[in-house]
Amino acid sequence: MPLDTLLAEIRACRACASELPHEPRPVVWVSADTRLLICGQAPGRRVHESGLPFDDPSGDRLRDWLGIDRDTFYGHPAIGVAAMAFCFPGTAPKGGDYPPPKRCAQLWRPRLLAELPRVELTLLVGSHAQAWALGGGTGMTDTVRDWRARLPEVLPLPHPSWRNTSWLKRNRWFDAEVTPYLRDRVRHILEP
Repeated sequence: MPLDTLLAEIRACRACASELPHEPRPVVWVSADTRLLICGQAPGRRVHESGLPFDDPSGDRLRDWLGIDRDTFYGHPAIGVAAMAFCFPGTAPKGGDYPPPKRCAQLWRPRLLAELPRVELTLLVGSHAQAWALGGGTGMTDTVRDWRARLPEVLPLPHPSWRNTSWLKRNRWFDAEVTPYLRDRVRHILEP
């Protein structure tokens, strides 16, 4: 199936409509030229409203980790974003968003990934993405701490949300070791 046809199907998906507190708005941002695939958990409220992945403060932090600006993030054809779930799952009563519904990943991810053969590096952003792609296991901190084990194809990252600011302060090795490696890889992937 051509990628454009699959993306049209994804954007028209209403499989979770009865479970969402709003109209579904699947957000996926990939092309046949995607070489850097960013896989988070699900769009947040601001992304749901704008239709742009990582169009929020967590996106600013992620772009800083990548060493690129907003125009490059949204304008370079080698960058793609496909979360575990494509629709905003809603806000939980105690704050934060609900986890991504598993149905979305089961329904779309295998087909979508098969249509992205040029991907050189997949960023698994947050524990939900890591659990889906890598299976259960050791938890986000240990998975990210063991970041070299899955290179060069996969790099696990913490979620860039403000909620992880204290995690980043406790785990300064992330900025010292992972961020420089990530910026270097991204620079090489985006060079003509």
